[in-house]
Amino acid sequence: MKILIVEDDEISDLLILNMLEKISHRVLHSVTGLEAIETCRNNPDLDLVLMDIRMSDMNGFEATRQIRQFNKEIVIIAQTAFGLSGDREKAIEAGCNDYIAKPINIDELLTLIQKYFKK
Repeated sequence: MKILIVEDDEISDLLILNMLEKISHRVLHSVTGLEAIETCRNNPDLDLVLMDIRMSDMNGFEATRQIRQFNKEIVIIAQTAFGLSGDREKAIEAGCNDYIAKPINIDELLTLIQKYFKK
């Protein structure tokens, strides 16, 4: 699997990377919504995007909407520390396939990934 982690917090990025090392050695990183869009555009073979929702330049909802304009197939899972009521619905409405709250539980993340990539 080729995975993109979109995360503006370095510690969170490292924690997620550590979790994903078990299933992928092809992990890319973006720290802004604009970077995420460009990375998706330049890597059409990406399988999965773990999209942070709260970023300074452009939130994950808007980045997802823009990615969906040119890639409808990629699996995008929203991730947020805020887990507010309605965030899951907003994520799905923006084009995310699913949603996970931070702090991310490795078993929950792997179960979610297996849901979309049955291997």
